[in-house]
Amino acid sequence: MMLEAFSLPLGEGLTLRGNWHADETKGPKQPILLFCHGFKGFKDWGSFPYAADALARRGIVTVRFNFSCNGVGESLDQFDELEKFGRNTYARELADLTALWDAIRTGELPLPDFADKQKLFVLGHSKGGADAILFGAGHPDVKGIVTWNGVGDVNLFDEKLRAQIEREGVGYVLNARTGQQMPITRVVIEDVDNNREAYDLEKKVASMKQRLCIIQGRNDAARLVKAAERLKQADEDAELHWIEGADHTFNTRHPFAQTTPQLEEAIRLTAGFVHRV
Repeated sequence: MMLEAFSLPLGEGLTLRGNWHADETKGPKQPILLFCHGFKGFKDWGSFPYAADALARRGIVTVRFNFSCNGVGESLDQFDELEKFGRNTYARELADLTALWDAIRTGELPLPDFADKQKLFVLGHSKGGADAILFGAGHPDVKGIVTWNGVGDVNLFDEKLRAQIEREGVGYVLNARTGQQMPITRVVIEDVDNNREAYDLEKKVASMKQRLCIIQGRNDAARLVKAAERLKQADEDAELHWIEGADHTFNTRHPFAQTTPQLEEAIRLTAGFVHRV
């Protein structure tokens, strides 16, 4: 197993940090999978390193990374850059994905020789599912998109939070795990509101050429269960796989203790889709 860390400077004081996982014993021309974390997530959360390893052992070069404004800095596992979190937009995350793929495509970020740049896939967990769809649907290099318990609407912000931001310029969401009050600024709301058409996930999947695989836990939040159903209705050719008994993180926690049957099923389904498309 090969595991390499990398750091891509993006300018404006931003850095994209990540790791790639690969298994050279699995043969040549392995597909590449970009692994997007979700809201209040990060590349080293809980099961993500394990899942990336497991996908690599199934012959998929897997790249997990932190979005540059996800709030996690050089610590890699602490929200120590909350000012950046407060201005993190979909536009910023899509720019990060573009920069990451450009660095891979041009060789600025070298992957193993057996990584096939003609076989690019994007996986997103939770909010990262929206990033995977928005980036993948607009990018001709992407062959397929996978969502793990993904959102169906880019607007994650209720009216109470919006009102606070309107009054004060910033609102706060609680990170239940860390106890931190995490800021959301007006620029985040404006990005969602000003791009309603461009960020319409159902319209994206209905019109895109890329194949879509939706992997959804039955015991996840009701709104996400319904989101999976709506995305499937919008894209009749999409694969929708239900994982019985699975919650939002496939019954895993942070810090990671052990895998679960639900996570193993998500990994198996993901690998099967990537190798089939």
